[in-house]
Amino acid sequence: MELATTEIQDILSQLGIKTINNGASTGSKWLNTKGEEIHSFSPVDGNKIASVKSATESDYETVVLKAQEAFQTWRTWPAPKRGEVIRQLAEKIREYKEPLGKLVSYEMGKSLQEGLGEVQEMIDICDFAVGLSRQLYGLTMHSERPGHRMYEQYHPLGIVGIISAFNFPVAVWNWNTALAWVCGDVCVWKPSEKTPITALACQFITKQVFEANEVPEGVSGLVIGGAEIGKLMANDPRIPLVSATGSTRMGKSVGAAVGQRLGRSLLELGGNNAIIITSSADLTVVVPGAVFGAVGTAGQRCTSTRRLIIHESLYETVKEVLGKAYRQLKIGNPLDQNNHVGPLIDKDAVTNYLHAIEQAKKEGGKIVVEGGVLSGEGYESGCYVKPCIIEAENHFAIVQHETFAPILYLMKYSGDVHQAIALQNGVPQGLSSAIMTNSLKESEAFLSNAGSDCGIANVNIGTSGAEIGGAFGGEKETGGGRESGSDSWKIYMRRQTNTINYSDSLPLAQGIKFDL
Repeated sequence: MELATTEIQDILSQLGIKTINNGASTGSKWLNTKGEEIHSFSPVDGNKIASVKSATESDYETVVLKAQEAFQTWRTWPAPKRGEVIRQLAEKIREYKEPLGKLVSYEMGKSLQEGLGEVQEMIDICDFAVGLSRQLYGLTMHSERPGHRMYEQYHPLGIVGIISAFNFPVAVWNWNTALAWVCGDVCVWKPSEKTPITALACQFITKQVFEANEVPEGVSGLVIGGAEIGKLMANDPRIPLVSATGSTRMGKSVGAAVGQRLGRSLLELGGNNAIIITSSADLTVVVPGAVFGAVGTAGQRCTSTRRLIIHESLYETVKEVLGKAYRQLKIGNPLDQNNHVGPLIDKDAVTNYLHAIEQAKKEGGKIVVEGGVLSGEGYESGCYVKPCIIEAENHFAIVQHETFAPILYLMKYSGDVHQAIALQNGVPQGLSSAIMTNSLKESEAFLSNAGSDCGIANVNIGTSGAEIGGAFGGEKETGGGRESGSDSWKIYMRRQTNTINYSDSLPLAQGIKFDL
């Protein structure tokens, strides 16, 4: 196993990872994959972390068949017993929080604080799932027929296919698996080929807990590969639910394929998130919310703040204050906690960042804080860029498009809050939104059914930083899916209505007579 640095060797050693070779697993058993090698390069320093042989179609078939077999047993385990396994998984993740958080930071490029925060999300969703294991409630209904009782119950679906993105390489997987496993489903995971090593780490951690509890082999499947694996999953009728996180383009492809076979898809796609800053907004709240929302994870969150819609009375003030805040940002190695902004995931992302800035200029945008690629000592990977602020109009083509980079567009409104809401809603995406205001009327207008059209709408906090307890997801080109808290668990189950006749006759519904 060729590793980049002594530090990464120490991280993997702390995680108990001694060898990295193959990219497919049925749980505790690793397949002898013979696909092309996937090389994981850290955007932090440009060094290769390790290489993994990707899964082939034959490997995929092996993992799915084992998952089908495991489901026959796993679904019969009482839900609280499944919950106990997830409780132990949460404890194991707690043990590995620091090295796993460091690995997330090094392989993906987000700050160490955010890497540790992502691992905490894994712990939180496991804790949520443990409680859920005793709360998979259905309803009871009164029958119109005498001597009859009606109720509904939920049953596991089967195999849940998970396609995750690079920006949250561990949390999104666990958002799905923790709930799916408690519901009695089994999972097959295709992680991003840009972050395969964190996926292997998750499999190693899960393996320890599942083996100790004699969980059936196949409940936690892994297939590392490119788009071809995702296509197999999307077109596979043996997988009733495919949960896919990524670009809108990818989501449309997955949704079409799954819909063609009448399967279910849970899509978490792009965001083009805005914060409305009204004339009554408190700038002490605005600045941290806007800056973190725009530059956190180097603008590579689906909930990153892309647009600020500012009332004309505060526009110049906000522009000046943000400019000062941006000039204080420290950009560098994300494992150094003194830095605020780490690198983009790779050089393709840098290219997209530069193209977006140029396109904004061509459409009439005015630079407020200059962007650009950083070079020199500490920036050898070529993936570090400067967070950029551009004055723009909402109708610009590039503003309507989500760019996964730290570019923030400023725009002005002069009317009432409804004008600002129209601008906020005037993009194809509908994930997260926020309003900064001290007016009850403005906040309620924003939250009303004529307000924000996003799946997430916040008052006096930014667009990013969703909590586990609420359902996460968005509308329009964001895909309509919901993950994490609330009653998101229902997507992982099939609903069944039951009617029991305990009388001595068979009356029909709606008073129908059918005498023989």
